[in-house]
Amino acid sequence: MHIIKAETYRQVPWKNGGGTTAEIAVFPPDAMMADFDWRLSMADVASDGPFSTFPGIDRTLTLLEGKGMDLAVEGQGDVRLDDQTPPFAFPGDVPVMARLVEGAIRDLNVMTRRERFVHTVEAIALDGHRDVSVEGGTALLFCREGRAEVNGAALGRFDTLVSGAGTLHLSGQGRFCLVLLQEV
Repeated sequence: MHIIKAETYRQVPWKNGGGTTAEIAVFPPDAMMADFDWRLSMADVASDGPFSTFPGIDRTLTLLEGKGMDLAVEGQGDVRLDDQTPPFAFPGDVPVMARLVEGAIRDLNVMTRRERFVHTVEAIALDGHRDVSVEGGTALLFCREGRAEVNGAALGRFDTLVSGAGTLHLSGQGRFCLVLLQEV
């Protein structure tokens, strides 16, 4: 288990050149956009426009800051991503058009290469104590807001805990995203 502090995230240009993303974690560790198996990143979106397409990739987005974003996802219709929306999963290889609701947003993006990994993303509200069991694979616990101690280690806003199988003992207050990654 280890914690990746928000200030250490690497800034990477978007595939479509429209902005940058803070790359939180990627596997394999030195993978680039063309050869990662999974990737966790945080992006600031300041204008409407199309998403980059990622053939063979499954994605999940969670709104972190801002009023929201309307997504037109080919084959899935329209969805509003806002503060009340659960993490939204969609295939990365279909066209997606984004329209900001009321100004810029920040989102959390999970991507997995379909033939290698699957992922789930769960929004967690913590007010006190909670145990999270990780049965296998890799768990990424991202702090959306607030603070927590996880197995004695401090997790602050936008920090990410990386863990293998075991039990995560959470204590504190805030909102978190639990990403579970499993090999296929």
